[in-house]
Amino acid sequence: MLARDISGGKDAQVEAALQVIAALDADVLLLTSVDYDRGLVALDLLADRLAMMGHAYPHRFALRPNTGMQTGLDLDGDGRFGEPEDAQGWGRFSGQAGMAILSRLPVDHQAARDFAGFLWADLPGNLIPPGTVAKVTALQRLSTTAHWDVPVITASGPLHLLAFHATPPVFDGPDDWNGRRNHDEAVFWLHYLNGDLPMAPAPAPFVVLGDANLDPVDGDGLTAGIRALLAHPAVQDVLPKGGHGRIEPDQRGDPALDTALYDFGGLRVDYVLPSAGVEVVAAGVLWPPGDDPFTGILARASRHAPVWVEIELP
Repeated sequence: MLARDISGGKDAQVEAALQVIAALDADVLLLTSVDYDRGLVALDLLADRLAMMGHAYPHRFALRPNTGMQTGLDLDGDGRFGEPEDAQGWGRFSGQAGMAILSRLPVDHQAARDFAGFLWADLPGNLIPPGTVAKVTALQRLSTTAHWDVPVITASGPLHLLAFHATPPVFDGPDDWNGRRNHDEAVFWLHYLNGDLPMAPAPAPFVVLGDANLDPVDGDGLTAGIRALLAHPAVQDVLPKGGHGRIEPDQRGDPALDTALYDFGGLRVDYVLPSAGVEVVAAGVLWPPGDDPFTGILARASRHAPVWVEIELP
């Protein structure tokens, strides 16, 4: 099980990402920053390439994300309409930087639930900036990309994948729109697990996984939401660790937990959180030693390193 960022772009980047996925050899993968198309043509081509490398993923899942989905409003107030900033989630085109699941286990498509349409205003205790006009709160969705509950079928029964990709908590104005939204995207899972949303929560076993774009200790953002999710009694934070080898003198958290490297430092922003009671065999963050040739491949694939967790179900 892993959360992985594969940004669209140059062929060399895609080739590197393929090599990383092949090296991990996971049974189930959540891919983030993967462009969506209605027929899943790009995802199928990616899976075909992996199959040619000896890593078949016959089961796939992706739905239209909020990225690039225009609201029809001038959300950033610059007098222009139809810009990336005016979409439900930032995107130059509909479907840019979506999510996808590749799996060796069958996906229960009929039981899958898509919460991408859930309105931010409907989240209990939401942090929508004060003064936001009614026409915006009436249509603004919470998910920057999406929140999904996707069951995969194991020999022990369904395992629910609670997947998401939140906005970075920066690149906004004094109202802290992105910071507040980022906080609430993590808090969505708290309310979902607590059963106080209009939809019934997923039964255990489940795994919360994705890119929260927020470190619980370092970096910018409102950390209360992700810290509460990590401490929720229904999940277990097994603290996957790696070692990127970079010295981070100003970092307050454990650098071994970092999942992404930025110019200003490393951050833990990607998570795989099994439900309480699930047996965890091993976990980690893939940071090969600096002199390992695979380090360059990983760097070309993404600034994010894969987070992986091996579990056993009864």
